[in-house]
Amino acid sequence: MAKATCSLDDETLRRIRGAALRFGKPQSQIVREAVADCVARANRLSEGERLRMLGVLENLRQAPVERTREAVQAEIDEVRASRREGWFGAED
Repeated sequence: MAKATCSLDDETLRRIRGAALRFGKPQSQIVREAVADCVARANRLSEGERLRMLGVLENLRQAPVERTREAVQAEIDEVRASRREGWFGAED
């Protein structure tokens, strides 16, 4: 495991030490777990992003249908045929 040096304010260091005592873990483990949790949350959508994306989906759902049922079925048939053919079966 690599060592790293960083500067922390007094309040943050006090919290790390308190958590280490409370959980009976080394301070370094408390920091590793906090970083892992932060990275996991960073990969999720914020509430604003989630609501915006739901709005986009709702707009798409309410948009009028512009293709005929036959056109949709033809596209589905084309996709199914290409899946049976596979990636390497297509001619360039």
